Amino acid sequence: MNSTTSDMLLSRVEKPARYIGNEWNMERKEVYDFRFALCFPDVYEIGMSHLGSRILYRVLNDMDGVYCERCFAPWTDMEKALNDLHEPLFTLETKSPLRDFDVVGFSLLYEMCYTNVLSMLKLSDIPFLSEQRDETYPLLVAGGPCTVNPEPIAPIFDAILLGDGEELEPELVECVRQAKREGADKQTLLKRLAKIEGVYVPSFYRPVYENGRYVRTERLNDCAPEHPTRRVVRDLDSAKYIKRQLVPHIQIVHDRVAVEVMRGCTRGCRFCQAGYIYRPVRERKMGTLLDQTRELVACTGYDEVSLLSLSTGDYSELHTLLPRIIDDMAAQKVSVSLPSLRIDSLLKDDLEKMQTVRKGGLTFAPEAGTQRMRDVINKNVTEEDLLRAVTDAFTSGWCGVKLYFMIGLPTETDEDILGIAELARKVSQCFYRLPKEQRGMGFRVTVSVSTFVPKPWTAFQWCAQNDQEEIRRKQQLLKNALKGVRGAELHCHPSVLSVLEAAFSRGDRRLCDVLIGAYERGCRFDSWAEHFKPDAWAEAFAANGLTMDEYAYRERDLDEPLPWETVDALVTVGYLKREWNRAREARTTKDCRQGCNGCFGEHCEDYCRV
Repeated sequence: MNSTTSDMLLSRVEKPARYIGNEWNMERKEVYDFRFALCFPDVYEIGMSHLGSRILYRVLNDMDGVYCERCFAPWTDMEKALNDLHEPLFTLETKSPLRDFDVVGFSLLYEMCYTNVLSMLKLSDIPFLSEQRDETYPLLVAGGPCTVNPEPIAPIFDAILLGDGEELEPELVECVRQAKREGADKQTLLKRLAKIEGVYVPSFYRPVYENGRYVRTERLNDCAPEHPTRRVVRDLDSAKYIKRQLVPHIQIVHDRVAVEVMRGCTRGCRFCQAGYIYRPVRERKMGTLLDQTRELVACTGYDEVSLLSLSTGDYSELHTLLPRIIDDMAAQKVSVSLPSLRIDSLLKDDLEKMQTVRKGGLTFAPEAGTQRMRDVINKNVTEEDLLRAVTDAFTSGWCGVKLYFMIGLPTETDEDILGIAELARKVSQCFYRLPKEQRGMGFRVTVSVSTFVPKPWTAFQWCAQNDQEEIRRKQQLLKNALKGVRGAELHCHPSVLSVLEAAFSRGDRRLCDVLIGAYERGCRFDSWAEHFKPDAWAEAFAANGLTMDEYAYRERDLDEPLPWETVDALVTVGYLKREWNRAREARTTKDCRQGCNGCFGEHCEDYCRV
């Protein structure tokens, strides 16, 4: 792309910094023989915050002769500008069209970004379906948490990557690279890729339906495994990491140094897909984390470090690591933040230490308002845990907290909904019971409520979702109950979007035609309220003889074949069934650190003790 065209495009958009590249620590290569376009199907500010994409950007660029470049979904103003000027979508590093790359890889974190994948392909003149592309097109691959049910997007991608990418992506690149040198055709390449652990080649499998229901998947090629298996990085401490974190020109969602302290979670919350599909727990050593923190702060200039994981409060050396990092960074006035905190963690000393540099927000996730409901979801925390945690925060100088909850959970009653308001009331009381001289000003308890979405490879994967009318009723019930709670503020997520998410979370291959139909009806950026088009989605479902309700609201039988079971997420179906039965009895399951619960079946010894 020449400078005149670039200037014309940038003059037509609201935020040109999304598209100019040239950030601090951006990779620049003059000599390379292989090109990988790392695509994120959402705007720059969200994609640049994604830790996994940051890691893969460095992993691939550390390979000799490989140039990994970035591409994000263009906002609607840039999409229009590209179409008006008949220009293809381009990467940030070299402003090259996606058609020029050997591999185009998408990170799929959220089902509501699927239409953006189609938008990016359309702007690149790349056909949507794998069967329509020969070897003259880039190989199209996808990775990320959504791929544990790859079926709704399976016809689009040539290969789908399951699990951790640090070792898997380089193996894929070398395989494609070798096939390119040999001039191998696409079928030969796909057969080779299917032999790599963690790679699912959708064209080698065919779903079978009877009476409008999925019944089984047929394997079409003997070179493909019966059940492609999720890939796991065994030694996280020595695995690749960000190294030189990119520093954007504009503020992004998570605009700070990101340090991954551990991967996986031992808690076993029954609704949490990430808690299942990122098992087993693997930690980085404290010395490694201190070195990474120093390196990343030095090469970025950021004044905040975030210690990331699914449950940072469970990191075994947190109470030693946190003060060490804070003391280490104090001279540079660099603060340390934690994501959502475990409310049963002993954090008082850590909270007091954290505020010595800068005091950020605190988030806790009780998830449910009553102890019965918390036992159903296996949260393994009590009301006393939460009240102690927030009291510790208030006495340490904080005057506001955010509490995350879900509504629509399996077995939920109105009493559980009212329990959310009562818990917020007790948190408020904890603050105002403190002597005035011990508490800050401007108290706020933010109650953030999302709608439960049943996800594949969880103990609740068989459950029906509450319909929209019921969710709206529960939201209003909670809103009324929160009136009079001093300092309370309620945030509810749109219920209609949750229905579509549930449909695609547990969908089959027939939804690919629905997806394309929705895109053709103008759907883009479905996770953005101002762009979501529920009527267009309803039309797309109807045009294919399907309904969202069938996918979202129907409870599955425990012995019913499920389309995502074509792949192996390592957690066994038998274990998930046991957990669902325990949930119905409101019986909890112990933390994995207190003894193996057998979630990997016969493979527990191999995976959990690496």
